[in-house]
Amino acid sequence: MWKYVKWTFRILVVLIVAGFLHYTLPHHDIVRITNTYNRMTTVGSENSWAYASPDTGTAESAVTRDIRFIEAAYDDGSVIVYRNEDTGWVWPPYFKYDSSNLQAEAGNLKSTEAAPKWVSVTHYGWRFPFLSIYPNAVSMKEVAGPDVRIIPYVNIVVLLALAYGLFMLRRMWLQFWERMVEPAVAEVEETWDGVEAQAGAAKARAGGFFGRIGAWFSPKAKPKR
Repeated sequence: MWKYVKWTFRILVVLIVAGFLHYTLPHHDIVRITNTYNRMTTVGSENSWAYASPDTGTAESAVTRDIRFIEAAYDDGSVIVYRNEDTGWVWPPYFKYDSSNLQAEAGNLKSTEAAPKWVSVTHYGWRFPFLSIYPNAVSMKEVAGPDVRIIPYVNIVVLLALAYGLFMLRRMWLQFWERMVEPAVAEVEETWDGVEAQAGAAKARAGGFFGRIGAWFSPKAKPKR
């Protein structure tokens, strides 16, 4: 039973960490910009975690904000909508303060299906239509075509750094266990063995003492006739 509990906990930790990294790390989409606009958007308790803090970018109140949006289409015809918000100095650490410039850049890169301009949009976050959650566009640049391959250097560096950090933490933990925990456990076991030995000897002495007293008070065996 305990084995299943441990594996369940480990799987949950892995899923949470993987989800956090997938949401936070940058992604690259090759799309065609079709429209840019501003819209008053209600940010409630169910989706506020996916938006920038109210003091960054443009905000009418803590609930309703004037948010910039960028509409785009993939090569296969499917569509995607990005929000365009400053991230400020809060998480995630993109330090984005140029959402106005990015909106103008997106407007300049708009194109039609007949004469497409393909754009690589760097963004983070997810798209959940039922919660009105949109990925946040961070930067964009025009590329040669929809088949351009973008190498995610930032993701590679971050994942390698995390792997190295986990490896070092594991080594430190194993050294700590070997140098501190195992000697302490061995000392406790030796102390416990000594206590058990002393308790056994005391029990034997007590048994011998009380045995002699019992024999002294017990009636003597009758002589045989």
